[in-house]
Amino acid sequence: MQGERENLDEGERIIEARLAAIIDSSFDAVIAKDLNSVITHWNPAAERMFGYTAEEAIGRSITMLIPPHLQSEETDIIRRIRANERIESYETVRLRKDGSTVFVSLTVSPIRNPRGEVVGASKIARDITQSKESERRIRVLLREINHRVKNQYAVILSLIRETGLSSVSIDEFQAKIRTRIASLAASHDLLVRSEWTGSTLAELVKAQLAPFGHENLVTISGPLVSISPNAVQNLGMAFHELGTNSAKYGVLSGAGGAITVSWSVSRGPAAELAMTWDENFDEPLVAEPQAGRGFGTVVLERVTPVALNGRASTTRTASRITWTLEAPVSSVLMEEAGAEGDA
Repeated sequence: MQGERENLDEGERIIEARLAAIIDSSFDAVIAKDLNSVITHWNPAAERMFGYTAEEAIGRSITMLIPPHLQSEETDIIRRIRANERIESYETVRLRKDGSTVFVSLTVSPIRNPRGEVVGASKIARDITQSKESERRIRVLLREINHRVKNQYAVILSLIRETGLSSVSIDEFQAKIRTRIASLAASHDLLVRSEWTGSTLAELVKAQLAPFGHENLVTISGPLVSISPNAVQNLGMAFHELGTNSAKYGVLSGAGGAITVSWSVSRGPAAELAMTWDENFDEPLVAEPQAGRGFGTVVLERVTPVALNGRASTTRTASRITWTLEAPVSSVLMEEAGAEGDA
């Protein structure tokens, strides 16, 4: 009998040693406490998560980890543990030694003595701060997308109205509205790829002119700058109208010539972005592009500059079209200034 007892005791010690090794190597904080909320065990992961060493934590109340407004959580846990009630895992906030907070997922289980009596509780705490931050960012992004989508609806309704006024047939209306919505979609794609943080100006120009071809006839020059989502949408509309006009009458129709899209950023308190579309023809146009107040002209001279708190002008001759825009950096760029270097 004595030998059997020794073998049993040895087996229990082996099991306890294995359990202790598992707890000590766990990436989750494992904490034990008695029914007075006094900490009795503190594994290395708890030290990493909360900043207290085992020597500092053991013997102190678990309430040192609980924010003042959540102290009732511990009272409820002890009451339910004493009553032998099941406690589902839940998410909450705890305090670190330095006073900062950490989001945790808690699992609470009763600790029983050999007679089956509840003598304390064990807590497994998993740090979920990163997942909570991801959830927050997703909520912010969804609100931003909702706002942008509503803006897109308003823009599309405006496109439909203005395009209808300037079209002489259903076929012309359909063709114009199709290309203009495709232009909005191209700007939208840039925003989606950047998680709605904006786009570089060079990327926007390339995306808007890509459907017209003749990329070799277009020179893009300017400092590397990131523009805001609002600027992406409004400048995208402007470049689409410039490209459409060029594909009908100018360089992008294959008639010869070259286009230069350039910009610069000034310094100082009243910093501005100055942008130019300069289209030169090898041979003068037989007929100048229509200079009336069509939708393209409205976009270039009113919609885009007003949306960016700037000013714009267009100069047309038989051999050249130049569109210039000047707008405050704060209305266009994501940052006050871009890095120097050609796009």
